[in-house]
Amino acid sequence: MTRLHYADPAAMDEETRALHARLAPLNIFRVMAHSGPALRGFLTLGNALLYKGRLDPILREMAIVRTGLLCGSRYEVHQHEKISLDLGMAPEKLAALREGPEAPVFTELERLVLRFTDEVTRDVKASEATFRALAERLGPAEMVELTLTVGYYGLVSRFLETMEIEIEEGLAGPPMKLPRRPVQDPKR
Repeated sequence: MTRLHYADPAAMDEETRALHARLAPLNIFRVMAHSGPALRGFLTLGNALLYKGRLDPILREMAIVRTGLLCGSRYEVHQHEKISLDLGMAPEKLAALREGPEAPVFTELERLVLRFTDEVTRDVKASEATFRALAERLGPAEMVELTLTVGYYGLVSRFLETMEIEIEEGLAGPPMKLPRRPVQDPKR
């Protein structure tokens, strides 16, 4: 059972209510709507990472799922496993994320991304060796996006676990598709 009740749209300010009405009916948004400004900021950064970045979407999803696994966030892993499959991640690679960076199914670049993810999630900072090896393969924009992605989904996982947000009923079906365009902040 979720620790906080879901926000009542009738109690939301007008901007939050309008934004909330356009979102997918996910429980994370239903709880986060208690703080309209935080929900807007959360969506702005999330949309930038998911829709506007240069980082390869498969590498991004590997980092997100691995972060969720390391944080013990069942909800996060559930949602992004579906997205990963929808984007075309090989099921054996998705399964190997539970093993970690050294699973033989991963390419050298994927191993580096996963090592980086593990170090940033567990140690807050990637080691010099991991950072340098990855920076030789990715550009500065991709390094920034990967670091922000790991941090953002660490935050998401901590929010989900602290609030004990439950996976939505009926989401056990086919993989969830991302919308074609991100949700726009009503102020823009």
